[in-house]
Amino acid sequence: MPSQANVVHENDVLGYVVVEVPIPEVGTADDAISTLEAQSAVEYAEENVTFHALDTANANDPGFDQQYAPQQVDAPDAWNTTQGEDTLVSIVDTGTDYNHEDLQDRFGSDPGYDFVGGTNDPAPRASSESHGTHVAGCAAATTNNGVGIAGVSNAQLIAARVLGTDGSGSLYDIADGIQWSADQGADIINMSLGGGGFTDLMNDAINYAFNSGSLPIAAAGNDGGPVNYPAAYDNCVAVSAIDSNYNAASFTSRGSNVDVCAGGVNVLSAVPNDGYQEMSGTSMACPVAAGVAALGASAHGLTGNSQDPGQLWNLLTSTAESVQGLPADVEGDGLANAANIVDGGGGDPPDEPTAVIDVSTTSPEVGETVDLDGTGSSSPNGQITDYQWTADPGGSVSGPTASLTRDEEVAIDVTLTITDEAGGTDSDTVTVDFGGDGDAPGECGAETNTASAEGELSDGWWGNPSDSYTYSLSTADPCAATVTLDGPSSGAVFDLYLTLDGREPSTWDYDERSYNWGADEEIQVDLDGSETLGILVDRYDGSGSYTLTVEELGK
Repeated sequence: MPSQANVVHENDVLGYVVVEVPIPEVGTADDAISTLEAQSAVEYAEENVTFHALDTANANDPGFDQQYAPQQVDAPDAWNTTQGEDTLVSIVDTGTDYNHEDLQDRFGSDPGYDFVGGTNDPAPRASSESHGTHVAGCAAATTNNGVGIAGVSNAQLIAARVLGTDGSGSLYDIADGIQWSADQGADIINMSLGGGGFTDLMNDAINYAFNSGSLPIAAAGNDGGPVNYPAAYDNCVAVSAIDSNYNAASFTSRGSNVDVCAGGVNVLSAVPNDGYQEMSGTSMACPVAAGVAALGASAHGLTGNSQDPGQLWNLLTSTAESVQGLPADVEGDGLANAANIVDGGGGDPPDEPTAVIDVSTTSPEVGETVDLDGTGSSSPNGQITDYQWTADPGGSVSGPTASLTRDEEVAIDVTLTITDEAGGTDSDTVTVDFGGDGDAPGECGAETNTASAEGELSDGWWGNPSDSYTYSLSTADPCAATVTLDGPSSGAVFDLYLTLDGREPSTWDYDERSYNWGADEEIQVDLDGSETLGILVDRYDGSGSYTLTVEELGK
C-alpha cells in the first residue's frame, strides 16, 4: 500500500479490508483504487460508499387511524394457520427499540449487534432514530397482545444496527451486518436501505447470505428510477411500494427486477419509546413482504438449517396476487399475499411442461432443409403426449421432430406446442429466415463498422494501470456491438469495462464488464442508436500490450 495508508477494519469471512488512503498524497481516489487493484493479491478495490434508509417524509394524517398493510396482504387469513413464530428475521437498519411494548416479545435475550458503534446493543441512540423500529414493527409487531398494532407476522427478530442516527451507513458496516445476520441463522434478512450503486463487496455479502440459507429482501428505492442496490443484486428480492388504494406509490423505484410489491404509503408502525407513527417509503413495503415470507417459511418448514432461500423466494413470487391496472415494472410478480403463501404448497415451481425447439439453423439458404427437434422438451407431470408444429406462413404437422424448407426468401415463424399426460401445455417459437447469410437489409448485421486501438498496460506506482476510450456509433441504424480485448497470451490479467452513455467507466461504475482470468475479454450489447460507448481496459495483474476492437452492427 502507499505510505501513510492504514488498515482500519477487516473481515476474514467475506475476505476484505478497509483501508484509509491519504488523498491527495497518492493522487485521486481513482488513482489509489487503480494502484491497489494492480496488486496481484487484490481481487477488487472500491470506495466505501454510503447507504441510506429508504423512507420519505412522515405522513401524520389525523384521519388515518387504522392499518391497512397487513389486511392488504391478507395476513389475518394466514394467522389461522401460522403466525411465523419459528421464523427468524434480521432487521439490518438503524437501531431498533427491542424494549418497545409491541416488539419486546419478538426479541430474545441477545437482541443483536451495533456495527456502527461496535457494541452489543443495537438500540437507537436518539428518539429520532426511528426507522429500524418502524421497519421491525411492519414485519413483526406482536399480534393479539392487546397493545399497539399488528405486524404481518409474529416472527422472532434480531437487529443489526448498520445505519447511524442520521439514517446513513457505510458499505462495510452493512456488509458485516448482512454476513453476521446469516451467521446468526436468520431465515430472512430485511434491508430497508439503498444507494451507492453496484459494489463487489455488497454483492459478495448478499451472495454469502443467500448461499448460507438466508433470503435477502430489500427495498426497491424511493427515487422513481431504476431499482436501487442492494435490491437489484441477483440474489436479493426487490420490493416496490403501493398505497392503500393499490396504486403505485409516486416515489417507488421500478423496473424489470422488481419481484413483488406491498403497502408503503402512510404505513402505521412502532417508533421508539412505545410510540406509533405513519411513515411512507419502500422501506415500509419491504418488511411487509418480509413478514409474508416469514409466514410462508413457517408454514412450509423453510426455517433454520432446512431453509432453501430459492424455494422461499419462488414461494413468495409464485403466490403473489396480480393487481389490475398496476404497471408491470411496479407490480413485479404481484402483491405479496400471506394467505396464498401459507397455502402455496411449499413453493415448488408450477407443474407445467416446457417446450424447447432445437433448430439446425435459423438462417438457411433458399432451398435448404432445416431440421426441427422438440425432444428436448420436458414435463414434471410425466410423458409428453402430443407435439404440434405450426409454420407461419405455412401449415402444421405433428411429431417430436419436423423439417422445413422454402424456395424463396422468406422469414417463417415456427411454433411447437406440447401437451403432457396431465393436460398441461407450453409453446416455443423460433424464426427461420430463408435467404442465405442473414445480412439482408432490415436485419442486424446488414451494415458493419469496425474500429480498433492498441495500447500497453504496466504495473508500478508510475506505470499505466488502465486506458479509457470513447466510441461513437456510426452505422445508420445500430442494433448490436461487440467489444473485444486481445491481451498478452500469458502472465497478465486484463479486464474490460463498458458504459452505454459515454461516461468514463471505472472498476466500480460501469454498465457491463468482462473479467475472466487472463487478458482476453469480450462484451456484447444490444443497441437502439442512442448509445455512446465508454470503454475501460484495466490491468489486474501482469503487463503487456493489447488490441481493443469494436464491431458495430447496423440494420
